[in-house]
Amino acid sequence: MTENKKKIVVFGSFIVDLTARAPRHPVPGETVFGSSFRIGPGGKGFNQAVAAHKAGADVEIVTAVGNDDFGKVAFDTMKELGMSSSSVFVSECGSTGVALITVDERSGQNEIVVVTGACEKMDEKSAEAVRPLLEHCDILLLQFEIGIKAIMRAAEITRRAGGMVVLNPAPVRDFPEELYHNIDLIIPNETEAERLTGIRISGEDAAMKAAGWFAAKGIRHVLITLGERGVFLYSEGEHQIIPAYHVRCVDSTGAGDAFCGGLVTALTEGLGLKEAAEFANSVAALSVGRIGTTPSMPARAEIDSFLAAHQ
Repeated sequence: MTENKKKIVVFGSFIVDLTARAPRHPVPGETVFGSSFRIGPGGKGFNQAVAAHKAGADVEIVTAVGNDDFGKVAFDTMKELGMSSSSVFVSECGSTGVALITVDERSGQNEIVVVTGACEKMDEKSAEAVRPLLEHCDILLLQFEIGIKAIMRAAEITRRAGGMVVLNPAPVRDFPEELYHNIDLIIPNETEAERLTGIRISGEDAAMKAAGWFAAKGIRHVLITLGERGVFLYSEGEHQIIPAYHVRCVDSTGAGDAFCGGLVTALTEGLGLKEAAEFANSVAALSVGRIGTTPSMPARAEIDSFLAAHQ
């Protein structure tokens, strides 16, 4: 990849992960004994920004935390990683977001409840406060763990300035139709794609129908992540499945975020969408072999070694 890096802005959430691991997920009304518990940095926006940063990108995160102990986790983590915290808002009227996560130790699959806290209070003023940053970035990466009004304005500012807007519509939620008009690339998983389009992603034909639904909204590029089956790629009429790397899954919690961070990193380094998705698959594959979200994101040297070993 080239060294001519472009600027990524991740406008998204910081959330503290409260993670318990157990032999299996409890059924409703049941208590299951867990084997471990940990507190650590997370949130889809923060995870994706860390994934991009560790993969070698020039990335800035815009997020919000509360004036509380959990908020300090964000600043401590960013200092440790050498990331800029100049666009982190500290809210006096909202607490830092939290995620309650349970991980099934047998499969590595997770269940998550998110309380977004200060991130949900972000609005148009939050986007306007960082307008120069948005107007000069090459790629804006968005998710749905912050206020919808902030997302709408950030996408509008970036698109008008000529930047590429990427949306990972997670956790899936309702939003104004006009947001589609400012999105260049959308990255849902199967569940999110079905929720947005009404099309069950049962195979490649169904994925193509869903991609066509997004294309009819004006989105030129679609990547639907399919878990172990890989990624369905649609780009201006062309489509294909990009296979996943088959690795042992220890914890899948941050896999989608690893993919998104890896993808935008590769795009800013000049790779085409197919090659960028292959790079992103490697970042996701490495992340699921480790426990946690932010801590599981691989360094660039690890990614390059993985790709070299799987050529």
